[in-house]
Parts: sequence; C-alpha cells; structure tokens
Amino acid sequence: MNHCVTQRSYGQQFTITHQKGIHPVRIASRSTALAFVFAALSTSASVAQSNHASLPIDGRWDASLVNNGPAVPFRLDIDGSGPTLKGTFYDGFKPYEGTTSATYQNGVLTLKAEHYLTTITASLKDDKLAGDVLLQGPNFHIKYGFEAKRHQDAATKAENVPSIAGVWELPLESPSAKGEKSFHLIVRQNGADAEASILRIDGDTGAYSGTYKDGRWVLSHFDGSRPGVIEVAAKSDGTLDVIQHNEALKKAIEGDSPETKTAANGGYGGAPVEAVTGDRLIAYRPEVARAKGLPEPDNFNTHTTVRNANEKFTFNFPDANGKLISSDDPRFKGKVVVAVVTGTWCPNCHDEARFLVQLDKKYRDKGLAIVALDFEEPEEQGTLTRERAFVKEYGVNYTYLIAGAPSEMWEKVPQAVNLNTWPATIFVGRDGLVKGIHSGFASQASGEFNSQLQQEFTAKIEKLLAEHATTQNAAVEAPSLKH
Repeated sequence: MNHCVTQRSYGQQFTITHQKGIHPVRIASRSTALAFVFAALSTSASVAQSNHASLPIDGRWDASLVNNGPAVPFRLDIDGSGPTLKGTFYDGFKPYEGTTSATYQNGVLTLKAEHYLTTITASLKDDKLAGDVLLQGPNFHIKYGFEAKRHQDAATKAENVPSIAGVWELPLESPSAKGEKSFHLIVRQNGADAEASILRIDGDTGAYSGTYKDGRWVLSHFDGSRPGVIEVAAKSDGTLDVIQHNEALKKAIEGDSPETKTAANGGYGGAPVEAVTGDRLIAYRPEVARAKGLPEPDNFNTHTTVRNANEKFTFNFPDANGKLISSDDPRFKGKVVVAVVTGTWCPNCHDEARFLVQLDKKYRDKGLAIVALDFEEPEEQGTLTRERAFVKEYGVNYTYLIAGAPSEMWEKVPQAVNLNTWPATIFVGRDGLVKGIHSGFASQASGEFNSQLQQEFTAKIEKLLAEHATTQNAAVEAPSLKH
C-alpha cells in the first residue's frame, strides 16, 4: 500500500511516496516528509511572491481617490520601468501633468509630483493597486484612499444624450469670498463623453470629464491637484443642475484652524466655499441669464485695480538663493515688465506658468522682462522644495522672487486694490507705471476664455513694446529737424 502526500502550488506538484514494508531511505519518516513538504511550500511561495513583485506596472489605469464622498475617478498612465518610470495625469481627455519621480519596487508603486507636493503610494495585488494619496497646501494636508485597476473600454455607449456643449453661467445665491456673484461653466461634448470646467475669478477647476449615464453626467478631475466631482443633469426648461463635490476639502474647511479656513475659502486662492459644499447651482445660457436680470461673472480686467495710476510699481524681494533683487535692477530698467503675483501651491498659477514660459521665450529679446512675486507658506520657505521643483518642471527662466507668505500679499504688494486672486498679472510699461492688471488665469480647460486671454496678453505686451519703439524713433528724428 502506498501513502502519498501531494501538494500543488502555482502549477507545481510535489509528491512524497511511502510504501509499506519498503524502506528505501530512512529519512523518509513522517516528520522528515512533512518538513520537506513545508520547505517546498515555502520555496514555492517565495517564487510566487518574487513573480508577483515583478509583474509589469506600465499601462493605462482607471484610478480613483476615495473617502471624498463620491469617488473621484481619474485616468493614470504609467510608462517605462526602473529609472525611466513615469506617471501621467490628465486634464479632461488630454495628458497634462507628469510625475517628477516614480519608483516601483517589491510590488510598491510610489509616484511623486513634487511641484505640487503630491505623493501616491500603492501596492500591487491581483493586478489592482491600492494605497493612498497625500495632498499638501497652505496649512492643510489631505489624505485620500487610492484605488486603480487596469483600464477596460466601456462595453456600451449611452443613447438619447442631451446636448449641453457651450458656455453657461452659474449665478450664486450669495457673493463668494471674493465678491463674485456668478461663475462661468464651460462644457465640451463628443456624444456621450463630456468635459467641463468651472471658471472663477481666480481661474478654473481644470477639466472634469466623464460619460453620460442614467440621465446625468458624473464628471471628475485629478491632475495631481484640485480633485473633485461634479454632477450635471439637463433640465426640461433648458437649464442645467450642477452639483460639485469635494467633501474632503469641505471637512478641512469646517474642522481646522481659522487660517486653514481662510485658505480653503479663497483667501489664499483656494476653491471658494460655493465650489465645495455640494450645494446645487443652476446653469443658464448667458443670453437667458441677461434676460432674467441675473448677475454676470466678474470682469478679469477690472476686478483688481491700482491705487494711483501715476505711482511706479516697485518691489524688492530675495530670490531662491537669498539675493535681494528690486525693480531697479538692470534686468528690469527700461523694460516692459510682467509681474505675476503667484504661489506654487496654487493650481491656476501652474497653468499660467506654462504660458509665461512661452511669452518669455518669444519676447525676452524684444524688451520683455517677467518676474514672479512668489508667496509660499512659512513651512515651505526654508527648503523651497516645491518652488524648486516647479521651476524645474516648467522650465522657468524668468526671475523668481520669494516675496513672503500668502497672508502677506496685501502688505507686500500695496499698489494693487482688491488684490485677492492667485494669480494676478500686472502689466508695467517701460516708464514703470501699471498699465493693467488681469485677475486669475483661465487655462486650456476654459476653452475660448483661454484663447481670449492669450490674445489679450500678447496684444498688451506688443502694444507696450511698440510704444517704446515709437518714442525711440521720435527721439532720433528730433535732432535732424533742428538742422
């Protein structure tokens, strides 16, 4: 009679045979046999664990931030391996932000967007990722749960989808912390797929994206920052129901210090309360809003003004290395200056930096000088970790000065009146006088508003540069008239 102990593990089979009356080798005792079995199991498990840890991580993932109220789905692409590993976040349906560093070791994925101070840490198990996401901003840290699975295309598309594309307005029941009475809502649509952004005086939310299902769109966004979800439903009267969710930020507003509440309420340029509490807003087409006498969104060019048009715009702040640089520095004297009040904790300031880099390349040799007056949280001013990553990520070559803490903005930039947006862009002529201030920055997620902004910035700069050229020509011609 034979007695067999058989064990299968991950496709491998181990069998030990004990035959009655036959003693081929005395080590085949019961205890020795069991020891051999357990050793085999241990070896097999180690091999399996090693194989599991070496599974490829690259590809497209359907990720979500959880414990935010509704989950915040977002697309995450992971490319490469080893030192070439990189994660890519999306703004709507377009790739937008990338990680500054990424590792995948022993089944643990770590993605860092250091220019946002955002970190994703997750473990791979059964071809799914699970972990957490840490977001940091002015006086707040928010930790979300993180889940991701391999992307699969949707099996079916929705039918009878209403058309909601275009520009809408969102009147507020009471003014925002910055005095706004209405926001813009910009929607782009391709059949059942849609992306939308809410544009405030500071800038937009980024592009929320998603697909029509069960009579509504549930649109979401996370590009390494500003996570959120909006629900949009078309009503029979031609308006839209819009609900924006960000319960984690709402909790931070309600539960933390007064300074944190100020930051989250928009005092430091964060999302206003109206954008995070989950209150229902009604969207109207602009012509319908005018017919009903509803208030218009604020004008980006008149929201912030200057206290004295004949007062020269001055500044004197250290750079990242501690060297003081003022408006009298040779790099600014006689130049057209674009001074931007900014902070690397501000997502809309990230949006603007990309465009400022383009303007710097195009007009620097023609007499333009850009300077960032950067306001960082006190805890960031020691190492300037995020500021240095920000400058590196976007290839910033214009002057970057550390002006102080966000709460000091009004003291450090006293020439501006009603200065309460991040960013705020100040256009200064060669004579040192302020020629205009643009509040906020509408990114590409805001569609036509971004196009208008780019045209406006370019026209202002070229006009100021041309004015100097005209003055120079007149000065050259004047002596010849006297002879």
